[in-house]
Amino acid sequence: MSRLFGLYGEMCATHPWEVIVAVITLTTCFLTMERPPSTPPLKKPVTCNSCIEEHFHAADVIVMTIIRCLAILYSYHQFKNLQKLGSKYILGIAGLFVVFSSFVFTSTVLNILQIEFVDLKDALFFFLLLIDLSKAAKLAQFALAASEKGEISRNIARGVSVLGPTITLDTVVETLVIGVGTLSGVHRLEMLSYFACLSVIVNYIIFMTFYPACLSLMLELGKISNFYGEEQAGVMQMLLEDNEKSNPAVQRVKLIMSFGLMVVHIHSRWTFSGDGIIDAVELNENKDCSDTTTIYGYIMKQFASSADHIVILILLVTLMVKFIFFESKEHFEQEVMVKTQKCLPLPRRFRTSSNVQVQTEDAKYFAPAEVTAVSSDNIMDVSRSLQDCLRIYRADQANELSDKEIITLVDTKHIPAYNLEKVVKNNERGVHIRRKIIGNLLRKDGLFMNLPYKNYDYGKVMGACCENVVGYVPMPLGVAGPLLLDDKMFYIPMATTEGCLVASTNRGCRAIEKTGIKSRIVADGMTRAPVVRFPSIVRASEAKAWIANPSNFDTIKQSFDSTSRFARLHRITTHIAGRYLFIRFIAETGDAMGMNMISKGTEKALKDVRAQFPEMEVLSLSGNVCTDKKPSAVNWVEGRGKSVICECVVSRDVVASVLKTTTHALVDLNISKNMIGSAVAGSIGGSNAHASNIVTAIYIATGQDAAQNVSSSLCLTIMEPWGDNGEDLYVSCTMPSIEVGTVGGGTILPPQSACLEMLGVKGSHETSPGSNAKQLARVVCGAVLAGELSLMAALATGHLVRSHLRYNRSYSSKEGLGLSCDSGKPCDS
Repeated sequence: MSRLFGLYGEMCATHPWEVIVAVITLTTCFLTMERPPSTPPLKKPVTCNSCIEEHFHAADVIVMTIIRCLAILYSYHQFKNLQKLGSKYILGIAGLFVVFSSFVFTSTVLNILQIEFVDLKDALFFFLLLIDLSKAAKLAQFALAASEKGEISRNIARGVSVLGPTITLDTVVETLVIGVGTLSGVHRLEMLSYFACLSVIVNYIIFMTFYPACLSLMLELGKISNFYGEEQAGVMQMLLEDNEKSNPAVQRVKLIMSFGLMVVHIHSRWTFSGDGIIDAVELNENKDCSDTTTIYGYIMKQFASSADHIVILILLVTLMVKFIFFESKEHFEQEVMVKTQKCLPLPRRFRTSSNVQVQTEDAKYFAPAEVTAVSSDNIMDVSRSLQDCLRIYRADQANELSDKEIITLVDTKHIPAYNLEKVVKNNERGVHIRRKIIGNLLRKDGLFMNLPYKNYDYGKVMGACCENVVGYVPMPLGVAGPLLLDDKMFYIPMATTEGCLVASTNRGCRAIEKTGIKSRIVADGMTRAPVVRFPSIVRASEAKAWIANPSNFDTIKQSFDSTSRFARLHRITTHIAGRYLFIRFIAETGDAMGMNMISKGTEKALKDVRAQFPEMEVLSLSGNVCTDKKPSAVNWVEGRGKSVICECVVSRDVVASVLKTTTHALVDLNISKNMIGSAVAGSIGGSNAHASNIVTAIYIATGQDAAQNVSSSLCLTIMEPWGDNGEDLYVSCTMPSIEVGTVGGGTILPPQSACLEMLGVKGSHETSPGSNAKQLARVVCGAVLAGELSLMAALATGHLVRSHLRYNRSYSSKEGLGLSCDSGKPCDS
């Protein structure tokens, strides 16, 4: 049944004009159709003003008044439910549906049954009581959950397939239940029951034909797409899950009820005799009508004829006043948002008072307690006066303000945009508001649609890794390996968007898996070189000599080392330029990369130097002789961070079978390219093929400072013939400036921390501080050697361009990812 309704809904949504014209044409035909009545027209009840007390009995007035009040209250309740959805489109669409359905029902019934409007007034309240706006709103939600225009008709078809069977069964049950009233024998109740049954049927027909077509056409013409933005998937999943939660027992009861009621109706129709019908109208006609001319009688007649209308009017006015003036914003809770959060792959917000464990498919991490739920009143874009907002903000209750009110305070310079997370006391909500602000300024629809921001532990980011956060950028993460390094196997995490990089490094790992790589740390020392100025070159040279004195160095070292448990000053070099002196401090920093640590020690050491040279002027804590994140000869010659050397020997057979080349070709290419070519270019530390590729990919994956790839990628690649016949290959990589750490910075973020855990170097080493950072530097150098070996082989055999074209364009190729590095052969990686 769902499939059939889905096909029918798709037909209505994809051909809206045809459906709308067909419905309107049929309605027009019914309105203009003239046929002679087969039976005498219904007798109109006597409306003699003198007999009001006979035609408007007290019980009748009370019953009809209750029915009308219930109809109004039920309609009010349904509109309040629609209000919770917070969408003017849903309210407008549902309202249009109600108005048109009422028009079709009223006009058609009036014409076909030849009944005047005054006879239909009570039936209209039955119509309000029976109509279900929630179904109309839910179908509108299906349509609005489309992320693009082409998806609107598909979503409407899906909505009809989900709602169609349920609505059909409900319509049958309602018609049969209300139809029991037509068997009562009471004329007025029978008429109302007929009208109610007809209203249910008309409402069903309009809902299944005209409404889907209007919905599709309205959204298409209004160019409404991506209405829910980042909530699209969650809303759609919530709608489908609501349908799946329906109780099958209820459906069975409805079917059994329908069958029983059908039997009752058939039996009643066959056995019902018209002789027993009592026509209340005819009885009333036989009664005498006496005219009362007194003023009291006239007033009583008017009150009796309109008492129920007075009650209805009072109820309507009361509800309108309450809805417009006294409805508190707390009453409009965003229930659909709460349901959406439950449907997302990860919890959108964390509601516990302590740390909450968030489990993903492959990893677990803990989100801090301050990431709490955004209350529904904050989600709604209500707006108070600026003075009220300021009062609430100054009372440290800005988290109670709506997003719109927070943005107003930012626009009026009362709240700095960079401080949103602290102001609203919720990191994720602060990011969400900042996205709104940027989107409003740039005036671009869907600006952040493809930039995620939810379900991220911003507590580790704020004040440590990034500011003015608007989301996070997922990176593809590949793994190369295993890499046999110092008799241990490592799988290398590499975050990159360059095709073939991981595959190439992986092939290099395969080439050395038998012999492995040997590595050594030959130096370890992070540097910071402040620039100071003296009144003359005389005082500058005296300061240089004073620092070089071993006893003075001991004094400076003692002061430097006192600033940290791990910072240990090794040596100081000085470089003089006129009256400027550049003092380069070199120190070990444990498992941290150490820039902040060494900067703190440098500041303390400079105070000791100034005590001896009061006229010394400290111009900058960094004088570019460090040198950090800039190409420099000083790092290439003296080193910075970890200085690492790796070597390996690759047999002739492996060179031929895995690398598809010869030792002679690789050695010749290395001399021509990495040595002579780099010398001609005047390169500093660039005597390699692509060391920066591997360094940067590992740095991003493990949370290092990616900008330090400038000096960390300095590498000298040497290839030599090896063995008795010179047919084996000796390869070494010398990298004097690998700047890495396993604590601090981006290493604290859960994904980056997981990559460090993959290498077995997460955090600080328990027994030997600095060992984890040194091991990571060895892994970087070893991975660079593997990458150098593979790329040089590809260049020697001419495979580079072919493999890049095939891998980088695989999605646009008919052969896809199955392309080989050699024609007709599978890729070695």
